[in-house]
Amino acid sequence: MNTQLSTGSVKTERIAVIIIILFHAVGTIGFNLSGIDSKFLDLVPWHLLLMAGVIICSHNRPGVKFGLFALLLFTLGFVAELIGVHTNWLFGSYSYGETLGIKLFGVPLMIGVNWFLLIYATGVLMQRSRIKNIYVRIFAGALVLVLLDILIEPVAIHFDYWHWAGNTIPIKNYACWFAVSALMLFIFGKFKFPPQSKAAPVLLAMEFVFFMILGLLN
Repeated sequence: MNTQLSTGSVKTERIAVIIIILFHAVGTIGFNLSGIDSKFLDLVPWHLLLMAGVIICSHNRPGVKFGLFALLLFTLGFVAELIGVHTNWLFGSYSYGETLGIKLFGVPLMIGVNWFLLIYATGVLMQRSRIKNIYVRIFAGALVLVLLDILIEPVAIHFDYWHWAGNTIPIKNYACWFAVSALMLFIFGKFKFPPQSKAAPVLLAMEFVFFMILGLLN
């Protein structure tokens, strides 16, 4: 697959990568500094919005099509969490804390942004891979996101992102993460975006590093 970008796109890619790495590094340090970690928790929603802005600006050939994709992913992610919180049909019995910010019907709006970021980043990673079969890419991408969720869960509980009934993370959560991720990655594939920059995969990699370090230190 030809992943060459224009000179302007390469410059945008470099700036995006620098911002992604810098803010994740600062966040990792801030979350582990006693006395100011609470201030960094207040910045989590703004961090997600910043990452969304960076990813949108670094998208190759943005337009109405990409806008529709982002809106669809935000909506699907939010609705999935809404169903999960209020029915326990998806993921299990859980509720959100205050870290992710403003809620609508008990679900933070930023969770929709988070789903968009994770699916887009994973979709681009799979797009840039040598895997030709779309269904193999979907399976591999969904598996990557389940592995990330395994790292996220203990950190999320510790920092009041969300909490599980009985303080037990059910296997159902990971099964549903896989299923929801696979559905959204299928949608990503159907949009047939042109080759994208490495900014999104770098974001995904930094998410792994960020939650791995926090998990080891907290």
